Amino acid sequence: MKYTTIHLSLILGASLLIGACADQLDLQPAQSVDQEIALNSDANIKRVLIGAYADLRDEDLWGGRTLLYAEMLSANGEIRWEGTFNQPREVYNKSIFTNNSFVTDTWLRAYSAINVCNNILEVINLVDEADRDRVRGEALFIRGAVYFELVKLYGLPYAAGNTGTNLAVPLVLNPTREVSEEDQAPRNTVEEVYQQVVSDLETAEGLLPETNGFFARNYVASALLSRVYLQMERFADARDAANRAIDLATANGKGLVNQYMAAFNNEADSQEDLFTIQVNAQDPDNSMHLFYSTPEFGGRDGDITILSSHINQYEPGDDRLEQFVVRAGETRTDKWREQFRNVKIIRLAEMYLTRAEANFREGTSIGATPLEDINRIRLRVNLPEKTSLSLDEILQERKLELAHEGHFIHDSKRTRREIQDNNTPTLQYPYDDPKLVFPIPQREMDANSSLIQNPGYGG
Repeated sequence: MKYTTIHLSLILGASLLIGACADQLDLQPAQSVDQEIALNSDANIKRVLIGAYADLRDEDLWGGRTLLYAEMLSANGEIRWEGTFNQPREVYNKSIFTNNSFVTDTWLRAYSAINVCNNILEVINLVDEADRDRVRGEALFIRGAVYFELVKLYGLPYAAGNTGTNLAVPLVLNPTREVSEEDQAPRNTVEEVYQQVVSDLETAEGLLPETNGFFARNYVASALLSRVYLQMERFADARDAANRAIDLATANGKGLVNQYMAAFNNEADSQEDLFTIQVNAQDPDNSMHLFYSTPEFGGRDGDITILSSHINQYEPGDDRLEQFVVRAGETRTDKWREQFRNVKIIRLAEMYLTRAEANFREGTSIGATPLEDINRIRLRVNLPEKTSLSLDEILQERKLELAHEGHFIHDSKRTRREIQDNNTPTLQYPYDDPKLVFPIPQREMDANSSLIQNPGYGG
């Protein structure tokens, strides 16, 4: 009996063990735990929820690699991969092998997190009533967040159209305890996955509290929903979700930090952070630091160089230029300089930019005018206020404010912009080019006969 990626991962910090021998595929996943033991009490379910967060914060997901993938796919002749790791180089070169271990591990980790959430949701009535909504909301938030990452990476963009026929990833909404042939789920469509993401996050938003430590909160769900709606070109919904996130976050003490670079390299969340992945000596995963930083700060040899074609896009006097320094003989960004510092997932600045763009597209001024929101971002980095605004200017401000944080490829896809090849500058990839989409991992194709490979990858 072969097993797929859909497995129960209930032990914190455990990694999926993948054997090379064929007979090992007949083993049950190492993390399988007796359902009666693992999920039979309020306390155990809450411990398992922490396990779902552990999967989410792993380097294969929000611990850095989903951000790294976005930067490599959208390098656009503005950054250069110089490292020895073949996995990011394949993404950078738009020539990804189906056995790329990073791509495979992200798929595996994602379905581990999803299955943990599914198991929690099935037994949610065992959670103490006072905490039930919060626990359900957190499980739905994690599941929605993970499916959003999967659909962006392994499926064509929503903006490509044909969302009812273009394939994304398998939607698995029930817990898997013992894997059988019946669990070999086919890929669902882009539309189906997006609708599930929206459903999970909208429900989570209504269940989560305003304060919840560094775990998911209602305004974090609002913020993530604004990203989803942008990808779907539901601009009024994106505007409203961003506005809700701004209102709730600022009411709970959030705000832009005074100096741009003070938002980065923090041991604890800054005033500007809406959601981060906590990094410390006990949980050190941070792939962005590993590949962006240099040896004196615990990184590798400076695998990623920032090129002048990117730096020249900033206006003179822009404080965001302070992030660029020369180390190990090349220009680096200091956003990811320090080792044990949190990974930025959502900053408040993004919400102002989303609200500005969505208001501009809709011809509205919900929360603020687009000009007010853009000038808020510009004044923070010592740039003069604008007196008029175009959509291209809004998108450029977004690009520079959120640069090197894993956004540009997704913004390029939803706005239908081409991406330049990094080795042949005259070659441009259309926003819906299959080379900008990950392959279904070969391991999954071998284990699940119901899967169809993405165009351009064989199978």
